[in-house]
Amino acid sequence: MALRFGCDWTPMNPDLDALHPYPFEKLAALKAGVTPPEGLSHIPLTIGEPQHAPYAAALEALHAHQGEFVRYPATAGTPELRRAIAAWASRRFALKALDDDHQVLPVNGTREAIFAFVQAALDRTRPARVAMPNPFYQIYEGATLLAGGTPLYLDCRPETGFRPDLDAVPAETWRDVQLVFLCSPGNPTGAVTPLADFARLIALADEFDFLIASDECYSELYLDEMAPPPGLLQACAELGRHDYRRCLVFHSLSKRSNLPGLRSGFVAGDAKLIAPFKRYRTYHGCAMSLPVQHAAIAAWHDEAHVCVNREAYRAKFAAVTEILAPVMDFPAPEAGFYLWPAVPGGDDEAFTRALYAEQHVSVLPGRYMGRDGVDGVNPGAGRLRLALVAEADATAEAARRLRRFVERRA
Repeated sequence: MALRFGCDWTPMNPDLDALHPYPFEKLAALKAGVTPPEGLSHIPLTIGEPQHAPYAAALEALHAHQGEFVRYPATAGTPELRRAIAAWASRRFALKALDDDHQVLPVNGTREAIFAFVQAALDRTRPARVAMPNPFYQIYEGATLLAGGTPLYLDCRPETGFRPDLDAVPAETWRDVQLVFLCSPGNPTGAVTPLADFARLIALADEFDFLIASDECYSELYLDEMAPPPGLLQACAELGRHDYRRCLVFHSLSKRSNLPGLRSGFVAGDAKLIAPFKRYRTYHGCAMSLPVQHAAIAAWHDEAHVCVNREAYRAKFAAVTEILAPVMDFPAPEAGFYLWPAVPGGDDEAFTRALYAEQHVSVLPGRYMGRDGVDGVNPGAGRLRLALVAEADATAEAARRLRRFVERRA
């Protein structure tokens, strides 16, 4: 591929041509030319960007340590941050103490880390398939394509509880897989991977020699306070695999502490994966600034604000479910902050455009988060992703408008 700037031709990585437009680019094109009612304020239910108040103590720590912006940070982060992360993960997932020097690596949010890890992990000298849930967070796919890999889409349909059916993948396909992505709780479905599924995937990884990357950035937003979602490292620990062989998890403060702009998270797991990934990141130049590390330490040490955050989401889910359940069908989410309703009539794009035109509410067509599966059908088609991230009153108002829209079209 060559890109033209003025009269010059500039060569670029040809793999860039394989990237799909991002879902929000498609949404903007879908809504182009539509004029919504002036009398209704716009309510977006599109981007998964938390609108609750950020954790105040983290912001205070950021301000208190702003003088440390004059120092270069280390790729590995400070020992204090790694200890705070290791202590939190060990408590949360019932682990034997993580080795904070070798099994934990601070990162600038899960999106950056997921993309970078795929570049570091794939071996281009042999077939490099990367399995991912379908529908999915598009970074999994984009990172795979730019690393020279081939996506393997594992459909998440109602009949499998919106989780991938691991046993439906034939052995000859697994032999070419180098990496498997999980997302639990799922984006966009809210489905939670049970420990038995983690254990099954670990067994497959041992048999076919692939890595597992578990995106758990929604793990702290769950609806039943007595049933926190399990994680991949927890499954490893229950199997007695305290080296977390072949396994990495990705966590973030964006959803847990309402700090998406802080860009702070961590990767944890197999030390034999962490070490080369840290070396890659040293060249990548993406160390977390010291003031941000202090803010992250404050956030990982506190659980009270996370409990308050969960309660706010529970209240919104309850209100929206009461409003929408009589007119729309959707799985009861176990965690996260999305609803995944089926579209009456089945055309998610036409529904989205008309809803915006009539009610000034923006939603995301489910097909934009998926790809055609082995049967030629996109498992996201005919559904919507609703991000319940706004304050309670605005979210409930959006649900009421959505219900009116559905009832008028019935």
